[in-house]
This record gives sequence, C-alpha cells and structure tokens, in this order.
Amino acid sequence: MSTQQLDIQALTDYLSEHIPGFTGPLSAEKFPGGQSNPTFKLSAGGNEYVLRRKPPGELLKSAHAVDREFRVISALNNTDVPVPRTHVLCDDESVIGSMFYVMEYMEGRILWDPLLPEAADNTERAAIYDAMNQTMAALHNVNVEAVGLSDYGRPGNYFERQLSRWSKQYRASETQHIPAMEKLMAWLVARMPEDDGTVSLVHGDYRLDNMMFHPSEPRVIALLDWELSTLGHPLADLANQCMAWMLPRDSDGIKGLGGVDRAAYGIPSDEEYIARYCERTGRDGIENWNFYIVFSLFRLAAILQGIVKRAEIGTASSTEADSRGDAVVPLALMAEALID
Repeated sequence: MSTQQLDIQALTDYLSEHIPGFTGPLSAEKFPGGQSNPTFKLSAGGNEYVLRRKPPGELLKSAHAVDREFRVISALNNTDVPVPRTHVLCDDESVIGSMFYVMEYMEGRILWDPLLPEAADNTERAAIYDAMNQTMAALHNVNVEAVGLSDYGRPGNYFERQLSRWSKQYRASETQHIPAMEKLMAWLVARMPEDDGTVSLVHGDYRLDNMMFHPSEPRVIALLDWELSTLGHPLADLANQCMAWMLPRDSDGIKGLGGVDRAAYGIPSDEEYIARYCERTGRDGIENWNFYIVFSLFRLAAILQGIVKRAEIGTASSTEADSRGDAVVPLALMAEALID
C-alpha cells in the first residue's frame, strides 16, 4: 500500500464504531492538490465525509497538526465562522498508518483564481471579496475563552514566535543557500514591531482557495485547512491574504493579481479591503504594514521550502511539489525588494 492510499477495511471498521449511523461499503477518493495533509472524500451508506490525515513517514517537528485542526473546527461549530461539522479524531496510527480526522462533506465551490473568472459580473466579484473580508473579521472577533480555545497558543509577541518558528523550519528544510532569505531573516528581526497586546484566533493560511463558497451565492460556507491556526495577531491573516494578491498571474502555485487593474474587475484595492476589515473589527488603522507584508512573503517562501524538502524525502502529498519549490527564490526576491 502506497503512502497516499487508505486501508479501506480498517477504516470501515473504525468509522462504523465511532460515527453514529456509519455503514459501508466505503470508497475513498483523494482530492487533487494539497501540499501538507492528504485529504480524501469518503462515500459510505449514501453519505459523504471528508478525511484528513497526517502523511505517513518522516515529518518535520510540529508540522501536519491534524489534531489541532480538529480541535479548532469543532470549537467554531457554533460561532459566526463557517466551518464543517466534525465527526471523529483518531490518534491511533495503527488504523491507517497516521493520525486522521473525519468531518462533514460540503458541496460548494473552491475558487482558485483571485480574478474570479467564475463570477457572473463585477458585482458578484465584489460580493465574493466582501464575503472573504466578513469571514476574516468574524474569525478575529471570536471570543476565544467562550469557545474553549484560551490555551490554543502561547503568550508573548506573536510575530517574534512566528519568525522564530519559520526561520527554524526553513533551516530544517534548507536545500540550497539563498542570500535573500538570509537578508530577510535579519531585517525582520531588526524591524520587529512592539507587541500591542492584540490576541485573536488566527487561521494561519487565510487566502481564497482555503475557503469554500456556496454553489451559486457569493458567500463563504466553510473556512478550511486549519493546520497553521493558533492564537496570535490578526494582522497576520490580513497581510497573508493581501500578500497573495501581489503574486504574479502566471504562478505555478498560488495565482496572484500582479499587474491587474482591479477596479476594472470590481475587485477592491488593498486599501479598500483593509479599511472594510478595520471597520468590522473596530480597528482605527494599521502601522508597520510593510513589515507584515514582508513577513508574509518570507513565511510563504519558508513553507514552500518545506515542500521542497518533503519532496526530497518522499512525503510530499502533491505531485506539484517540485514546481512549487521553484517559487522560493522569486518570493524571497520579491520580499527583499520591499525592504530598506
């Protein structure tokens, strides 16, 4: 059995015991893409589910935290943040070879291109962007104590912790010397903003293709891929989304809006998007915005370097891993161009 296949019989036996009403026969189909945690659509007894698992094999420390994903999605089930219902977390690796969880399957649209070619017109494009903005604000407005997530992250300066974490992850997965990455790490340490005490639940990878939209309406029905979520600073999510739009249109991985006349497509500028977010979260404005953008570019480069390393050791989930690795140096250079 390959690392990306499932032991259907063992999985059927386990789910029959742990999910009320679950009956076989069970079939599984792996979703395409997905660099980190392999994800499968399960069909059984007229019902459909989604399974996310840790990839088997050698893994970087703290990566592939499907148990954290399960916890945060479960905690948000009764909030204004749209998430799937969760069914079961299995930490017994003997069942299919790694930890996994099962959640509700939802029918909707994953929009991969921020230019939104699926949209009927500019009014729908604008509504989709506003729905992303509204969902982010709802996430950052969650009372973490009320939903049982007050211990979901560490205290202290979030960006200091994140810079330390991704610098270490980058070092652990480094396959070549990249001078721009060295310069970025030093600049980010030197320009670290003072901690303003703001703490919220952050998604960690907030962008267009990590959410599911209603099949025909411009609204988010599920925010997905919570592996990087934690308690931290909400501007990390906002900067991550805006950073993604800076990327070129011809990217092999995340498509951006580089060079696009956004107004011609009904897409808000960064300034308009940020202003609407600030209204929804009660924020007066944002200082040190360039730091947050540079940090987001550095972090994405570090994440993609991890994919390069996983491809090298054979645990990358997607066949696109090699092409994603080609983006590490361009991302580092894009960030370097923004620093003084």
